Amino acid sequence: MYIYEENVSIPLSDGLIRCNVYRPQNQQQSPAIVTYGPYGKDIHYKDFHLQSYSEVDEEHHSEHSAWETPDPGFWTAHGYAVVRADERGTGQSPGLLDTMSRDTSESFAQVVEWAAAQPWCTGKVGLLGISYYAGTQWRVAARQPRGLACMIPWEGMSDYYRDRCRHGGILSNGFIRFWWDRQIVRNQYRRERDKTVAEHSSNPAEDADADSENTLRKNRRDQNEDNRVNRFRDDAYYAEREYNLEDVRVPLLSVANWGGIMLHLRGNVQGFMHARSPLKYLRFIAGRHDLPFYYHSEVHDVQLSFLDAFLKGDDRGGWTTGTAPRVNLLLRKGTVGFNDPVAERVFARRAETEWPIGRTVYQKYFLTSEKKLSPAPPPPSGLPVGRDKISYRALGNLTTPHAVQFISEAFAEETEITGHPVARLNVSVTPDTGGPLPSEIDLFLTLRHLDPSGNEVFYTGTAGDPVPLTKGWLRVSLRKVNHQHRRHRDYLPHRDYFACDVLPVLPGEIYPVDVEIWPTNVVVEAGGKIVLEVSSGDTQGCGNFQHNDPTDRSKDKLQGMNHIHLEYENYVVLPVIPT
Repeated sequence: MYIYEENVSIPLSDGLIRCNVYRPQNQQQSPAIVTYGPYGKDIHYKDFHLQSYSEVDEEHHSEHSAWETPDPGFWTAHGYAVVRADERGTGQSPGLLDTMSRDTSESFAQVVEWAAAQPWCTGKVGLLGISYYAGTQWRVAARQPRGLACMIPWEGMSDYYRDRCRHGGILSNGFIRFWWDRQIVRNQYRRERDKTVAEHSSNPAEDADADSENTLRKNRRDQNEDNRVNRFRDDAYYAEREYNLEDVRVPLLSVANWGGIMLHLRGNVQGFMHARSPLKYLRFIAGRHDLPFYYHSEVHDVQLSFLDAFLKGDDRGGWTTGTAPRVNLLLRKGTVGFNDPVAERVFARRAETEWPIGRTVYQKYFLTSEKKLSPAPPPPSGLPVGRDKISYRALGNLTTPHAVQFISEAFAEETEITGHPVARLNVSVTPDTGGPLPSEIDLFLTLRHLDPSGNEVFYTGTAGDPVPLTKGWLRVSLRKVNHQHRRHRDYLPHRDYFACDVLPVLPGEIYPVDVEIWPTNVVVEAGGKIVLEVSSGDTQGCGNFQHNDPTDRSKDKLQGMNHIHLEYENYVVLPVIPT
């Protein structure tokens, strides 16, 4: 068992944060693992998601298990203190509920420094958690709080705008609504508070205030509304959530899930690429986003050995010397099904020294009028200018997808694709007869994998749903690329998404655009094929992460026919790893 301290108040420069502390028995000082998030430090895992909890290895079941966080029973038994804090404005921490904001991230930094300074702590703090509890790690590490010694962001976005809220500039409202309404608002401070708070309160008058819906609304920023009305990275709402990944200097292990193609995957890869940590590692996994974190091998061989190295000086894995694999790939080969952890164990691992892999061959596959992907540019069609095009309706959605698919020839030999795909398309829009004048084009791209029998191979998505290889998006009015930015690469076009970057979209005008596609991996067997799908809305594999806000994707600006003009070169660049 462990020592349990409930509702400990952490003083801030402008308020307080409440946390629970779990400490090993018979151990005067321990390094601390700190989590800080909005889901409720006192809500047991089984009450938050019973099915998920039932599938977690029993060594991570304890009286105080909680969703997406390290289990106190397991970690205290291995000599760590666990500090689980309610984020500002949530659970039992007062203040304005405004997730991922500057204020709440600054509060997190103070929580880290508080933990490091406690008499029961060795002065060393590590960060470990999934999803939200990973996404916050990047921004607090960039603040370089005293005592922070290492971090393991496990499937967590690093770019609030690009990874989560506005894919290619298009509002990802489906997930925001699902997440905010079901998991955040219900845990706002004062809404469903534990009666024991009053016993520990530093401000009884505040805690005695009458709960009212009006008061609750005034004490939160509604993410549905904030993300709908703010469209650009230089809007104040998004700008205050910005930070520089290059300010992240502590040792880090970024764990990216190949199946997280709608939320976290890009952020983990970008975080690894741009953090300035002298010792940084990137590990790829597969499976549902909630379960691999608790797999026995991932905990003992990965999490425990990494934290032991930087928090206890016990480096049995070569983390402090850089002899551990800098990049640990999981290679997705074959058809194993989805949401099946046992079947996914057949995926092999391979160590690499860099990301992207230096020996990558960026192979163009050209779109043809026969809806093929060809390794050679297609010959001129001979059609009059403007007539060689493929058209599809605008404003597609998951129920009524409007899409066109381009399919490669069967691969003659086994081929590995690992890295960052990118697509070049020449597109235009024309209005419907009698319809509104369109002023926008939204591009939704999907890469799919067909096995030698012609059947699509699906992989495990975030919620255990079947997903394709990967996806990419672009709002064409935000097509401007900043070629001078230090992060710009041919395979990864950099867009600032500033208000001043908006360019006109006129009916009939043809626009060449480069579309970022999120990173991926697949080993295509001989006889297998790759499919590039271009659509005007969400298609299979998006799950809850839909882009269907009626204001952001209105008929007034999008309705019409979209076209891909084949008299110009259109292609997808696949990152092929030579054998």
